[in-house]
Amino acid sequence: MATVRDTTYDLLRGLGLTTVFGNPGSTEEPFLRDFPADFRYVHALQEASAMSMADGYAQATGCPAHVNLHTAPGTGNGMGNLVTAWHNKTPLIVTAGQQTRQMLLIEPRLASRRAAELAQPYVKWAHEPARAQDIPAAFMRAYATAVQPPAGPVFLSLPMDDWDQPADPPPHVRTVATRFAPDPDRLRGFAATLAASRAPVLVLGAAVDRADAWPAAVALAERLAAPVWAAPAPERAVFPEDHPQFRGVLPYAIGPLAEALRGHDTVLVVGAPVFRYYPHVPGDYLPAEARLLHVTDDPDEAARAPVGESLLGDAGLALTGLLELVPSADRPAPSAHAVPEPSATTSPPTADALFAELARHWPADGVLVQESPSNLAALRRRLRISRPRSYFTMASGGLGFGLPAAVGIALAERDTGRGRPVVAVIGDGSFHYSVQALWTGAQLRLPLAVVVPVNQQYAILKAFAELKHTPGVPALDLPGLDVTAIARGYGCAAEVVESLDGLGAALDTALTADRPTVLPVSISTEVPRIL
Repeated sequence: MATVRDTTYDLLRGLGLTTVFGNPGSTEEPFLRDFPADFRYVHALQEASAMSMADGYAQATGCPAHVNLHTAPGTGNGMGNLVTAWHNKTPLIVTAGQQTRQMLLIEPRLASRRAAELAQPYVKWAHEPARAQDIPAAFMRAYATAVQPPAGPVFLSLPMDDWDQPADPPPHVRTVATRFAPDPDRLRGFAATLAASRAPVLVLGAAVDRADAWPAAVALAERLAAPVWAAPAPERAVFPEDHPQFRGVLPYAIGPLAEALRGHDTVLVVGAPVFRYYPHVPGDYLPAEARLLHVTDDPDEAARAPVGESLLGDAGLALTGLLELVPSADRPAPSAHAVPEPSATTSPPTADALFAELARHWPADGVLVQESPSNLAALRRRLRISRPRSYFTMASGGLGFGLPAAVGIALAERDTGRGRPVVAVIGDGSFHYSVQALWTGAQLRLPLAVVVPVNQQYAILKAFAELKHTPGVPALDLPGLDVTAIARGYGCAAEVVESLDGLGAALDTALTADRPTVLPVSISTEVPRIL
């Protein structure tokens, strides 16, 4: 007779979920025993790293991923990066072991109290099956929930004594829709407003990249002769950033954002919340004369927007639909936005100079994963992303995503056969949040380049302290960290880039290596402005 474990593994095969990210614990061993030869276990040394490896892998493959955590403590370890996966809208099936059912009443060691509540509110669905026999069907429901828009993580708590129980008949492997079209009448209304607009502007979010909708976005921008902004703090690149109509990333404070949109009478926001704001800089949400049209596949985003008219629908289908309805504008396209020259050479160099040099040596099909908050403006200014699915960061604002996500993305590049080079830019503060991911990258022999701007401080927090007039905050300096020694200790290559003249050769070597290579580069300690 088939067991719950047998039936579950067959279902996972049918769903294509044969890669499991995790760090095994005692409550997971009954599920993992006699691990099938056609499955792969990606071993992270800590659950936060496992979570973001799965996140990066799912985003890069475009398919959901399975991450297995260790009961309550392991779920707790992964929570920070689960929050990021929620905001990234990444379809993840997160499972965690639970203690033996017969002992749950007396709350033994490693029991997860109210396990289904622990991961909330940062999952779409959380469940601990009432019967062992319900586990396979719960996996099927979890999969269907995770992939439907808005996509996101789900959570299952699985008692360790359920796996050897006799199974019910297996659930059917089902498919569900992962995109939905906008209401045609409301779409026509949006199109009419855009057609009558004197000075429209497009603001695009990560859903445009998730929907593979760059061509439709470019075509609509050109038809409207409208400038294009990326929504504040985007986790994906949304438009070819070398296009003359691209204006950059909107500031993420209320007053400055409205000022950046001044002069426009119609603001079309597609695939982004309205808006991600931080810090609090008061002002009007929009210029007085502006009307905002919002397209999103997330009803919560539509409901909480402080201004605008919303339309629910897939970003790509909405852009394509608007393209069919909107006539060509009778006005010249905006000219290219001038970019200032790189800053003068200093010793150590500025972040601006470092990223200008990185851009000069950037591989044509490179993928950038970044987590360097204090240097982000310089990085986005100098390194323009011109291809879809080539830029990834955290939507949550929480650190610890970038390094393990880069490992997951590099693995996805190998698994899919695309083989695009992956470069992570990780600040020397962010580097330590999920540093264990380096070991996994080394074990998988992934040619990942990790550029670490070293300023020996939490410069982003110093910038916030200046903005908010909070002097005397402790623990904002990071002395005594040896990034090179840490990288080598995890089995990676490491080379300190002493001069920017050596960055190109070091990068080329790293991208042809058989393991990750960490490239620390000392930069100026000048604290950048937040806004």
